[in-house]
Amino acid sequence: MRISPRRAAAALSAMALVGSLSACGGDDSAGDAGAPLEFWTRSGPEGATTYKAILAAFTAKTGIQVNYQGVLEFDTQLQTKASSKKLPDLWVNDASLLGTYQGQGYTTPVEPGQIEGGDAIDAATWQQNKGLDGQLYGVPYSRQAFGTLVRVDWRKKLGLPQPKTWDDLTALATAFATKDPDGNGKKDTYGMVVPGSSKNGYIGWWGISYIWQAGGDILAPAGEGKYKSVINSPQTRTGLEFIRRQFCTPGNVVPGSLNLTTSEAPFFQEGKAGIYLTGPYAFGTYDKILGKDKYEVVPMPKGPVSTTTLGDGENIYFGAGSQKSDEAKKLAAFLISPEGQEIGMKAEESKYPTVRLPVNRGVDVHKVLGDPRWDLIQKQYLDDTKTFVWSIKFQPIRQALGEGVNAMMSSCDSDLDAGLKKLDQAITAELKAQDVLG
Repeated sequence: MRISPRRAAAALSAMALVGSLSACGGDDSAGDAGAPLEFWTRSGPEGATTYKAILAAFTAKTGIQVNYQGVLEFDTQLQTKASSKKLPDLWVNDASLLGTYQGQGYTTPVEPGQIEGGDAIDAATWQQNKGLDGQLYGVPYSRQAFGTLVRVDWRKKLGLPQPKTWDDLTALATAFATKDPDGNGKKDTYGMVVPGSSKNGYIGWWGISYIWQAGGDILAPAGEGKYKSVINSPQTRTGLEFIRRQFCTPGNVVPGSLNLTTSEAPFFQEGKAGIYLTGPYAFGTYDKILGKDKYEVVPMPKGPVSTTTLGDGENIYFGAGSQKSDEAKKLAAFLISPEGQEIGMKAEESKYPTVRLPVNRGVDVHKVLGDPRWDLIQKQYLDDTKTFVWSIKFQPIRQALGEGVNAMMSSCDSDLDAGLKKLDQAITAELKAQDVLG
């Protein structure tokens, strides 16, 4: 594979950072042989509770002490740790950040044979973690597919069927907004919850499933580890037309959605909106607040081309410069073991699973959870999901996608063709800046 001067320089820079972190590892308490293993996750209180249950079982089994932190502002805090040459020994975060961590020199490569139980993860799942240099970065920990949640009590009260197509979904959203599904005599309900902010590319993350269902896409391989933008296509435009139809039909989307992130959009659990395309990690919260009988998970309604939905997941990453490699690998092995995966799935105390779909093929979702909703999520994941491109620094591209889609949804008269052209230029510029433009 041809290595360009710019990519070679970036590789040397990453190697220099790794070397610097390794040389200074002794300055960090995590590098002190007598200190606990330092482990981070991007988690709020509920997720942190589940991780603490896993870690308690790990320490009881191995005697290895762990200094655990659940961090919400994860990227900012990790950068601070890296700048002071004190990265955690290992952490769990989004699989889509693999290329970013590799490019920044934050994490080190790993082989399946280095992790006890690594052979219980399918080779195809391991290969999802391949970086641009051909090495594997990160141990797969959890995978998931996004699903469509619907207020089943509202749907049945209005005598409507489960949505099978985009038109059905649109009609259901309109009915929830106009036909008083909660029966309180007020016009105070809406169709869809949409985290539509451009911050962190939220609206692109939410809307990509509809773009894929129309046959559109963001990137396409261009050979030799490079990519090209394919966002400016008639198929993507069709997906955006569907999204804009929701924004421009009064009540189909919660008002003000273009300014909302996921943490600012509690409308489904508050009984204000009846449809939410989101991850299955929310089931436990909604079961407690709404009740399992109040909502359902339906098969993804079909777009013009497919029922494709976003596939995502989390990896275990090993911090560059750690002097606790052996202990870190033992913790990774426990996290992917049947015991670790099942504790993460059941989330008995918090009801917030940190393992959505297990990566260990010896763990059966149905036997562990006995919940047909999770069976449906697993079927969607296996049958019809796509992921973002994990091997490159995808976050800037997701950000460009979010800003572009957010701008196009801000007006019902916006020029989608002009918006797509501008978005294509932004994505192409970012690929060029990363030296992965083909």
